[in-house]
Amino acid sequence: MAQHTPPAPRICPACDGFASVAVTLGGRNTRGHLRTITAHCPACHGTGTAAARRDREGARA
Repeated sequence: MAQHTPPAPRICPACDGFASVAVTLGGRNTRGHLRTITAHCPACHGTGTAAARRDREGARA
């Protein structure tokens, strides 16, 4: 019996799949580590995937 593979998740068009990034704030803390913050993509909320879009038949573009 054939195994069906699930479709690949759709990559978010806003971040191209790179949903979270670490941004350096410039400078170091007292232990010598770079100070960073994490920023997430506002479109996909840090998941890197987008929901499948459903087009209705007869809908205008």
